[in-house]
Amino acid sequence: MTSRLIQITPEFAIQEKSLQWSFITAPGPGGQHVNKSATAVQLRFTVTANEDLPAAVRRRLTQLVKNRLTRNGDLIITAHRHRSQHQNRVDALERLVTLIRLAASPPPKRHKTTPPVASRKRRLENKKQRSRLKQLRRPVSATDEE
Repeated sequence: MTSRLIQITPEFAIQEKSLQWSFITAPGPGGQHVNKSATAVQLRFTVTANEDLPAAVRRRLTQLVKNRLTRNGDLIITAHRHRSQHQNRVDALERLVTLIRLAASPPPKRHKTTPPVASRKRRLENKKQRSRLKQLRRPVSATDEE
């Protein structure tokens, strides 16, 4: 049996079998419906051991979601915005794909620039003014009084 592929970018895709789904009761208002039906979705995706992701993407994704990773390197996405399980499942998958696409686009290279002459002059002027202000705050010494 072939696992379905989820296309992330034109260069790579992840296998659907690498996703683990669990369904829980959703929090919040809704009365008896919310207490009886497991419409909220928890999507678990192992970032650190996933072979479908290129190493650079895996590294950037780990940095991007480091506060949301478990000890095993799993990213857990919980979706409970919608009333139906199917819509929450689609929502969780879209959020995962968005995170991976964000990690797949490398950050732009920073070009070194030098501060303009005017801003350097302004900075030095502010420093001189600050120095004068602090000198005025000093206590008057005995030699200055005479």
